Amino acid sequence: MNILSAEFERGIIGSDSILGDKRAQIAFVGRSNVGKSSVINSLVLRKDLVKSSATPGKTKEINFFLINGKYHFVDLPGYGFARMAVKNAEKLRKLILWYLTSGEAHPRLVVLVVDACVKPTQYDKEMTDLLRKEGTPFILVANKVDRLNQAERAHGLRAIEAALGVTPIAYSAKTKIGREVVLKEVERA
Repeated sequence: MNILSAEFERGIIGSDSILGDKRAQIAFVGRSNVGKSSVINSLVLRKDLVKSSATPGKTKEINFFLINGKYHFVDLPGYGFARMAVKNAEKLRKLILWYLTSGEAHPRLVVLVVDACVKPTQYDKEMTDLLRKEGTPFILVANKVDRLNQAERAHGLRAIEAALGVTPIAYSAKTKIGREVVLKEVERA
């Protein structure tokens, strides 16, 4: 799968006409600072399409990116820890839940991004349970595998699979490990 064009279309914080667009939506979700934005940038082979930050909680709306003029990558805010007031973090959590469960959005595939260097959290478990309950097709991407040696990587991937019940795709936004595998899943969706 070749990505020839990628452009920011718009950010939303609730009902919007873009949700009725017939183009497929591939949504990216995960904990704050897990590298969702970096994963999207690596998939489209651009460093600056999706703005990322070392500070958790930068994404505060649902951002739509038009890919090849044919479908959308949808960048959801991070869940879990974020450097913001509890009230604002709860708003982001509700925004994510609304997108995934309201029936207004129709993601063809959800890419759940976890950190290969950190054990899955209760939030990650809750997200996999929610996606299963909703019947939403999803893949699990274990980002940042480039930071681990071979033994640590194997151990980490097994731990993620044991905790979440899904075989993760080993991924590195930095070195592009796993890029073709994820793009094949996106194309299949």
